Amino acid sequence: MLKTAVPILASLNTAETISYYTQKLGFNLQANWDGYLIFNRNDVGIHLWLTDNPEIPKNTGCYIYVSDVRTLYGEYQAHNIIHPNGKLELKPWKMLQFSVLDNNGNIIHFGESTGE
Repeated sequence: MLKTAVPILASLNTAETISYYTQKLGFNLQANWDGYLIFNRNDVGIHLWLTDNPEIPKNTGCYIYVSDVRTLYGEYQAHNIIHPNGKLELKPWKMLQFSVLDNNGNIIHFGESTGE
């Protein structure tokens, strides 16, 4: 019955968020309605809403399941956006994952199942 879910994260600056998500994360901007942003890359969508409270994005994030996590890690490593504590590693929950902080402070984890 359920089909998909889309994270809705907080944005502190519309122009900077558009730049970060398109230039660093490789997402496409689909819509901008007065600061409500919709991005997609492959089959993944992310929405962001505008706030002036910097504490909100410090406490939000999402997890994106991917294939070929090593290639994506290399792409984001080249942009120097890997979280200092989010290097690529095998987690106890059998996911090979890494993390980035976006320009607002939202944490985004990217993971691929190891199938073990």
